Amino acid sequence: MRDLNQSIIKFNYDQNFTDDDFYVSKSNKHIFLLLNKWPKWEKNFLNIIGEKFSGKTHLSNIFIRKFKGIKLDSSLLKNDDLAKIKIHENIILEDLDENVDEKLLYSLFNIVDLDNKYIIVTSNTPIVDIKFSLTDLKSRAKNFLLQNIDKPDDNLIFALILKNLSDRQISIDKKLIDFIIKRIHRSYSKIFDFIYKVDELSLKKKKPIDLKIIKEVLGE
Repeated sequence: MRDLNQSIIKFNYDQNFTDDDFYVSKSNKHIFLLLNKWPKWEKNFLNIIGEKFSGKTHLSNIFIRKFKGIKLDSSLLKNDDLAKIKIHENIILEDLDENVDEKLLYSLFNIVDLDNKYIIVTSNTPIVDIKFSLTDLKSRAKNFLLQNIDKPDDNLIFALILKNLSDRQISIDKKLIDFIIKRIHRSYSKIFDFIYKVDELSLKKKKPIDLKIIKEVLGE
């Protein structure tokens, strides 16, 4: 692990990690900075959009730890939650999609609006594109400030691979990561799938990750 840590320092990738172990890059910096400007937002309603593994939950956890609030799961939303949010200024609703109680969701949005609270909704697709049945809910969705987590850039892919392999106590040469970056699909889910598979194949073969293992996982 010593060599790996030296590599992080040498290539200056540690300087973009926050204290919460979140890597700030061009792909997510605009949202990270916006969250840290709270409460000086354009709107009280914020929708963070990004694919699975893009860091939506990580960002919301950082926000909650810094500014306090309550976090709710959209698929588990219930009447009791409407009472719970009364004492909180910040509400985070995670993983919103069509599988939500629309009447409860509309009531939640109304409480946020009437009480001048703040809400962060995370979703894979923009809230305005979710096919709600309630007309009033569709109207409410238009009040959100939309912020997309962009596809990972080279620096973020490098950091994700390096960090996740180091968490598994695996050291890897920078040249191999550069090789991966040029060939891997720029999708957060594909990157994490690759990390899982390359680790699994390395353990199966009982040998360190090398170019041959990487090519096999990449399908080359």
